[in-house]
Amino acid sequence: MTIADTDITTAHGLSPRGPLSATTLAILMHADFAHRRDALVGAARDAVLASDDVAADEDIQFTLFLLYATAYGSLDWIDPGWEWHPVLIEARGILEAAFEAALRRQVTVPALPEPQAPQIAAALFELTAPTPGPSLSRFLAKSATLEQAKEFLIQRSIYTLREADPHSWAIPRLTGRAKAALVEIQSDEYGAGRPERMHAEIFARTMRGVGLDSTYGAYVDVVPGVTLASQNAMTMFGLNRRLVGAVVGHLAAFEMTSSLPNRSYGDAFRRLGFGEEVTDYFDEHVEADAVHEQIAAHDLAGGLGEDRPELLPDILFGAAACLALDDRSADHMRTAFEAGRTSLRVSGD
Repeated sequence: MTIADTDITTAHGLSPRGPLSATTLAILMHADFAHRRDALVGAARDAVLASDDVAADEDIQFTLFLLYATAYGSLDWIDPGWEWHPVLIEARGILEAAFEAALRRQVTVPALPEPQAPQIAAALFELTAPTPGPSLSRFLAKSATLEQAKEFLIQRSIYTLREADPHSWAIPRLTGRAKAALVEIQSDEYGAGRPERMHAEIFARTMRGVGLDSTYGAYVDVVPGVTLASQNAMTMFGLNRRLVGAVVGHLAAFEMTSSLPNRSYGDAFRRLGFGEEVTDYFDEHVEADAVHEQIAAHDLAGGLGEDRPELLPDILFGAAACLALDDRSADHMRTAFEAGRTSLRVSGD
């Protein structure tokens, strides 16, 4: 019997999505599998070769999420000793190379501006400008049922219950004005010294307010790979020093496209009868991110691109990847909701 054939569904509520994640779960849950280097590395290579869409592949994206969880400590059942285990790092490298290559093929990066902060900021504002047409935020504000609104929170919980953490990996990789700008943004994200105002904690109250479990990872088993990919991309950019430009661009786009949708999300929950305990998270972001987008565009991304012009291509790539992955996840939810079906994984997916 191989590792992939072993029944590793556990009390942690996680089940494999293919041979690769089965092998990964088995290793993380049972130390006696640690010597099986060939099993995991081979499964990673096989999964990449077999996938026709790495950026949405359930087996690959779930495995990347698990491997990144060894660094975050976000799943407390994972022994911290796995973080730098060479077998896991080798497998992660194989998956990251395929994921990054897929994003660079799929994402359209705009023409590079001149490497001056005002021009870089202008290019980012043009890239992130709102577009007409159907959107998840408009659907939620006008039409979503309570169950669909809860699904939206479940999907977003994978990032938002650890809000800001992926981008914080960039802090020690930056210097000067870009570093100062990032710390200023992150300080607000972490509550500016007030634990109860940490954005992750405010979101946890939102989840509890609608009757959901706010424990990190409680719903990861039902979150599809297309959503995990958004979290995994920002983590990949943050954890790899050579991609510091991409994580800065990602954060800039993330902040610059937050304020208007969050206004609609807050309106959606007000329409459904909820008060401040639930809407506080979204209302906070309408105001905070209107400020953050200016800092992110001019001082963070603009400052980094001006000080280190060689990083400008990756700054634009990271921003474009953020938009593409978030749009794909949002379109997945909206399409499912409009068709009257769940956006979550169901048993057997």
